[in-house]
Amino acid sequence: MSSNRKLPIGIQDFEKLRTGNNIYVDKTAYIYKLLQSDAPYFLGRPRRFGKSLFLSTLNAYFLGKKELFEGLAIAELEREWVEYPVLHIDMNKSVYKNIQTFENSLGVILGEYETEWGVENTLEEASQRLGQLITQAYKKTGRKAVVLIDEYDKPLVNTMDDIKLHEEIRNILKSFYGILKSADTHLRFVFLTGVTKFSKVSVFSDLNQLQDISMDNRFSGICGISETELTGNFQPEITALAEKQELTYNETLAELKKQYDGYHFSKVSEDIYNPFSLLNTFAKLDFGDYWFETGTPTFLIRMLRDIDFNVRSLENDVQMPSDLITDYQAGDENPVPILYQSGYLTIKRYDREFNEYTLGFPNEEVKYGFIRRLIPAYMPGREMSNDFSISHFIRDLRACNVDGFMTRLRAFFDGIPSELNNKEEKHYQTVFYLLFKLMGQFIQTEVSSAIGRADAVVVAGDTIFIFEFKLNGKETAENALKQIDERKYAAQYAVSNKKIVKVGADFDVENRTLNRWVQG
Repeated sequence: MSSNRKLPIGIQDFEKLRTGNNIYVDKTAYIYKLLQSDAPYFLGRPRRFGKSLFLSTLNAYFLGKKELFEGLAIAELEREWVEYPVLHIDMNKSVYKNIQTFENSLGVILGEYETEWGVENTLEEASQRLGQLITQAYKKTGRKAVVLIDEYDKPLVNTMDDIKLHEEIRNILKSFYGILKSADTHLRFVFLTGVTKFSKVSVFSDLNQLQDISMDNRFSGICGISETELTGNFQPEITALAEKQELTYNETLAELKKQYDGYHFSKVSEDIYNPFSLLNTFAKLDFGDYWFETGTPTFLIRMLRDIDFNVRSLENDVQMPSDLITDYQAGDENPVPILYQSGYLTIKRYDREFNEYTLGFPNEEVKYGFIRRLIPAYMPGREMSNDFSISHFIRDLRACNVDGFMTRLRAFFDGIPSELNNKEEKHYQTVFYLLFKLMGQFIQTEVSSAIGRADAVVVAGDTIFIFEFKLNGKETAENALKQIDERKYAAQYAVSNKKIVKVGADFDVENRTLNRWVQG
């Protein structure tokens, strides 16, 4: 069985989606809720979560295209359909290689509206042109203007690796977005979307009446797909996927939940699924890392590598004060806020007493996709492919081939570029952590950094492998094996009735290679 319904993969235009008879998860009730306030809004969500589609929906609404909303929630709520002049600015359309391409991109967007509305441009600065457009739109139509800005932060995110260009663009954006405050009397509605809430940009300082609804309980489901929306809108697709994967309906729901669910965007939020991954799974009738295939920001991976961030700290969840979770500026050495905003971490719990959030990986697609992309950053030239495919490591363990496993592990470290000469012990501890954690997608693993627990425990078939690594250059593989026995790491597994294999190894940090190992 297959579902022949049209899935709106990659469609970000509301009118195209509706006239093309695509499946639409109705988010229009949120529009009516937003209209209860005259304040400008900001919404932050990860990429591919439906921000652009929601902005396009707002665009159609304010242009008075009532026919597109037939059968949707807002058709029952709205009594007046008024057409407003709308400035829909998409900052995602250009690649910002230099200040000229950035200024040209803004100029093209503004020029199109100047032509459409018959506004003669006599000004040079983009901010002044935006202000003139808003004023003239009101004078020509008698109605206040609507400004919708999609991916406001794209020029800033794209230039994170170029501090000079980043600062130049930031200064222009301060003036550009700052106009939205001075032009307030001629504005009916303002809505901005983005991924990262950069501090020191005037949209969040000068425009102090802006309502940030990114973590507002009332709007936690404004983008993405809730479990109720999943089962209510995609039953035929879930059934088709179940048949293709030879699973029951409930088993399929459980797998979808494990792979793509788990996002929370407020203190009290229902579970939200990644919409891009869900739609691709239904279209291809196969589970995959579809969100990650669209790309991970290179600056984010490089940031984690350059500051030698302890990735292991993410495993047991991370605490973050409320006032830091949504604010980020270039140069910060704490990547946790931007990991949250970008969708790699999500809210697990909220402690009301201390006003503190606990963050962690939302699901398996994010967790293991993130780890796979970190390995080449921490170990240049060592992508998990060919001889270093994680499947080869797992097959060695399933065959109880410890020497084969450790020899492959040594080969992974051999030939490390000289640029890693100055890396400290914790860098290689992180690499070991990433490798063993990546195996956890296919077999049961426990990787720990806590005192009193083995470095790694792997369950493969009827065998439990306990690994201890010495990386300080002073202790031997025999010392590592002795520690497993002295600290009784194997005791908790005695009742499992599985064979227990203990492996002690020492790593030569100076020469960047696995030196020796012994088995007990």
